[in-house]
Amino acid sequence: MIYSKLGHTDIEVSKICLGTMTFGEQNTESEAHDQLNFSLENGVNFIDTAEMYPVPPNAKTQGLTEKYIGSWLKKSNNRHNVIIASKVTGPAPDFSYIRNSLKIDKKNIEQAITQNLQRLNTDYIDLYQIHWPQRQTNYFGQLNYKYSKENINEITDNLNESYETLNDLMISGKIRSIGLSNDTSWGAMKFLEISKEKSFEKVVSIQNPYSLLNRSYEINMAEIAEMENIKLLAYSPLGFGMLTGKYINKKPKNSRLSLFNRFDRYSNKNSKNATIEYVEIAKKYNISPTQLALAFVNQQPFVTSNIIGATNLSQLEENISSINITLDEEILSEIESIHSNQPNPAP
Repeated sequence: MIYSKLGHTDIEVSKICLGTMTFGEQNTESEAHDQLNFSLENGVNFIDTAEMYPVPPNAKTQGLTEKYIGSWLKKSNNRHNVIIASKVTGPAPDFSYIRNSLKIDKKNIEQAITQNLQRLNTDYIDLYQIHWPQRQTNYFGQLNYKYSKENINEITDNLNESYETLNDLMISGKIRSIGLSNDTSWGAMKFLEISKEKSFEKVVSIQNPYSLLNRSYEINMAEIAEMENIKLLAYSPLGFGMLTGKYINKKPKNSRLSLFNRFDRYSNKNSKNATIEYVEIAKKYNISPTQLALAFVNQQPFVTSNIIGATNLSQLEENISSINITLDEEILSEIESIHSNQPNPAP
């Protein structure tokens, strides 16, 4: 396994991060524990979760993912061996069952972290992230930013309040570092500006989507990652499984896209066409489509960790083993050729 520092901190995380949003929906507590054990045994020390998980989110299962991780931590006594990342939920009309208000302010952040810690059976979280911005902007596949007429002063006041609250949580020892998620270049630079003005702890990471089907991060966020040392935690590196090739002709029974219709972001015609070509490259070089897609993400210099997800140990083993594959210049050149013809079909 490869390890690197999380931003400017001394926190070392594995290049492969275990994503856990299936725990409590597609995976039972026992299966979740098996995945956590297998991951740790194979060098993965980084675990990502969120208060709203599992996905798809609903009131009945909300919080189960963190509870399953928490029961594993208590049972295995492995808290000192793992790095835990979690998130506070952003505003959304359908999530009132989490809290009546989901503004990213002092009150909600403090309520969220209290519940995060209780469910996780721990007294600190290594990386605490804002799951998505409070302001109206592009995330979750939304394109073509439209001016929202939000008051810039109100936006800035909210960012200051949320950042100050997170900084206070660091001082109190409840969190060790601060991260963003589903954010933009403006958001990242605004947080940097505030941290310099107020001498707050600097943001260490941004968790955004990145895959062969969605390389929009490279357009301007990658430069910020490199120049400011706020690197990427890449989620959906397989495009909700599309890049495995299993959805090219049909949706396999009990697969995520067959169970949950809402996950159609990566299923458009251009994504399928691009996937067919990426699968052919994998066949040509005798590696699996999954490992081709994951190895590509692993090799990017602006990526701190690649967040993988699995519903069984066979998938998990294949995902983790991608760390042992290096794509040479010939393969990368063929990938670039496909990307040039079909750039970002699922942004």
